[in-house]
Amino acid sequence: MNGTIATVFSAFLYILIFAIIGRSLLSWFPQGQNNQFARILFDVTEPLLAPVRRLLPRTGIIDFSAMIVIILLFVMINVVNTASS
Repeated sequence: MNGTIATVFSAFLYILIFAIIGRSLLSWFPQGQNNQFARILFDVTEPLLAPVRRLLPRTGIIDFSAMIVIILLFVMINVVNTASS
């Protein structure tokens, strides 16, 4: 795999990780979820989180889908970096 493509793809995956972390932090502040930035974070991260949320059993108010997706994204980064070496 081309090193430049691997770097760009890894950067994209890191951006997704930061978006998921940002969305998780915004969930602690309900009044902050009505602005445009929060809407963009929701629109970017929901396609990743919704399928995982459907697969996981309900655990009350704790949502583990963000943690699962972040772990999967780190695994993808590791695979891309290994393949580009």
